[in-house]
Amino acid sequence: MARIVGVDLPKNKRGEVALTYIYGIGRSSARKILDKAGISYDTKVADWSDENITAIRTILNEEYKVEGELRSMVQLNIKRLMDIGCYRGIRHRLGLPVRGQSTKNNARTRKGKRKTVANKKKATK
Repeated sequence: MARIVGVDLPKNKRGEVALTYIYGIGRSSARKILDKAGISYDTKVADWSDENITAIRTILNEEYKVEGELRSMVQLNIKRLMDIGCYRGIRHRLGLPVRGQSTKNNARTRKGKRKTVANKKKATK
């Protein structure tokens, strides 16, 4: 098993797919990394040599922000938006959708589980 940037990559997967287990790396950036390292996309992680793993590590350290560094950067960006009080920051603070989605019927992912509001009973005469 290859351990890169604190993440254990699965042995039985192709290199292109295995690299996507690292936070901040998708399919296209995984392909770019493998091209620079000179490794085939179809080579399984178990077949990588130590030189291949070292090459991937150096490419990641020099050119990409991944894992903890990227997560903290994203959190700082969200905190900055909240501090300056812009529209997006307020939506983050209230836990509502940030990118203009409708909230009347959907948006359950951001709003959480439904909170039922009881109806007021009409006063009897």
